[in-house]
This record gives sequence, C-alpha cells and structure tokens, in this order.
Amino acid sequence: MTHPVALTIAGSDPSGGAGLQADLKTFHQHRVYGMSAVTLLTVQNTTGVDRVDVLDPRLVVAQIDAVTCDIPPGVAKTGALGSREVVEAVADRAARFPFPLVVDPVMISKHGASLLPPDAQRALARLLLPHATLVTPNAPEAAALSGRPVRTLADAREAARTIAGAGARAVLVKGGHIEGDAIDVLYADGALVELHAPRVDTRAGHGTGCSYAAAIAAWLARGASLEDAVRRAKRWLTAALASAPGLGRGVGPVNHFAPADPLDPLDPLDPLDVNPSGLGGGVQPSSA
Repeated sequence: MTHPVALTIAGSDPSGGAGLQADLKTFHQHRVYGMSAVTLLTVQNTTGVDRVDVLDPRLVVAQIDAVTCDIPPGVAKTGALGSREVVEAVADRAARFPFPLVVDPVMISKHGASLLPPDAQRALARLLLPHATLVTPNAPEAAALSGRPVRTLADAREAARTIAGAGARAVLVKGGHIEGDAIDVLYADGALVELHAPRVDTRAGHGTGCSYAAAIAAWLARGASLEDAVRRAKRWLTAALASAPGLGRGVGPVNHFAPADPLDPLDPLDPLDVNPSGLGGGVQPSSA
C-alpha cells in the first residue's frame, strides 16, 4: 500500500499560522505525508505583513518537478502564488497533473496585504481554474473571480455557479465573510450543497483558508469523495477555531492539533486511512 501524499504550492509564513507551514501541519494532522513548493516569502506575524518577495517561477517549477518525479502525490493544493508569472508556470504544470488539484485563490492576507495583483488574478481565472478539481474562494475572492458582489448566501450561490462556468470542476464559496452562521456553498456536478456550522467567536483566524483547503486536500489524498472531504474538513476547521491556542498579539492561528474529524475520529482500521492507489482515489465531485 502507498501512504497518502499531498503537495502544497504556496507561500511561506514564518509565524507558522498560514501558508505552506499551516498546510504541512494540516496534512500531518490528517495522517498525510506533506511536501511543499515555495512560491513566495513573507515577513509577517499575527499583527501584520511587512514584506512579500515572490520567487522566480523557474525555481517554483523546479521544486514541483523535483518532488513529483520522486514521490508522486495523491493531490496538490495551491495557495498564495504572488505573480502572473508564477500563476502561468504553475498552471502549465497543473495541466499535466494526474491527480486532483485544490486551488485556494489567495488574494489578500488576513491583515489586508495584497498577495495577488490584478493581472495575476486574471491569469488565475483564465489559466489555473480550468485545471482545478475544486477552487475555494472566500466571499471577496469569489466576488473578484465572478465579477459580482458576494454579500449574501444567495450571492454565494450565484458566484459559485459563475466560477464553475469559467472552468473549475467544483467551487466552494466560504461563508466566513457573510453575516450569520458560517454557511459554505459547494457547487459540484451541477448541484448546490450548503454546509452549515455555527460561527465561532474568536480573535483567531490567521490561516483559516489555507488550513481548510489543506484539510480538504488531505481527505482527497486519502480517497474521500469531494463532498465528504469538504464536510470532514469543515468539521475539523470549526473545532480548530473553537480551540485556538491564543498565540500572538494579533489575529492568531487556529489549533492545528484539533482531531482530524471531531465527529468521526480516525481509526487505524478506517478504510480511508491508506489510499491504495496513491493518486487521489479517482476522486470525482459528488452531486448529493
């Protein structure tokens, strides 16, 4: 049997709450071997982002090629890409991925710093989304990708349909920026599914989008269906927010030590514990 493997293509957060550091912690907590290709370096902590340096796209691609030819992942996940050139380079490689791709279209940090300029946003929508098994925008990102405001649950539904129409196989519009309970909208295979959770009152939230997408990717690597992966990841993130460790003087990180699935604890005999194919289990979007 092949141990499940996931690759994150994302930026570095030295404080450990977001970016590839959060992704790798999330993979590990979900019993998935994590690999990373660094796209950009930041100088940041829980109080703000002071600097962003985007890497040469040739270096980004070289990292992807080095790890995928040696340890084939069952899934890949993108985070902050930083520039049009990096988006184009990653999209070129993604066109050849034989495994699912989760795209977290990181555009603005939790502190308001721009992580994806307008030309890169257009490139992401045009070149990368058509290769995505799932794209996971929050409301502002969904508005940018769909060209329409996303302020209500009805707006989120329409944005999900619009973004899927641009080429992504499935879209998860997250409800964290919409008032009321944290309701996410999953559009896959022509069907809409709403995922409900109570809103957690916490000052934590640094890296929530990264961690959520990474948890989804981890479950896909373990062979879960798309909808099941999203549901399990959402339960984990809700628990991770509710038990946030209170670190830092600003927007703190979530608790990456939260149980991987609070309502369905991992069991050594869980059939999802090891994915025999090592290639994402042929995951297809669910229309339940």
